[in-house]
Amino acid sequence: MSEDEYDVVVNDEEQYSIWAAGRAVPAGWQTVGVRGSREKCLEHIETVWTDMRPRSLRLAMGEH
Repeated sequence: MSEDEYDVVVNDEEQYSIWAAGRAVPAGWQTVGVRGSREKCLEHIETVWTDMRPRSLRLAMGEH
């Protein structure tokens, strides 16, 4: 594990972030199986996180 490696993490509201690899993930967050450079992780997030609204708001608006 390098100091320059990160994990992509997601919370229950389906909001994404990066977290330094090897550090304990905070409560309420989980890894998604993508690890690499900061740039690689941010590129992944840009690809998958297309709706920035929290999951609870999307559900309240009747979207699935």
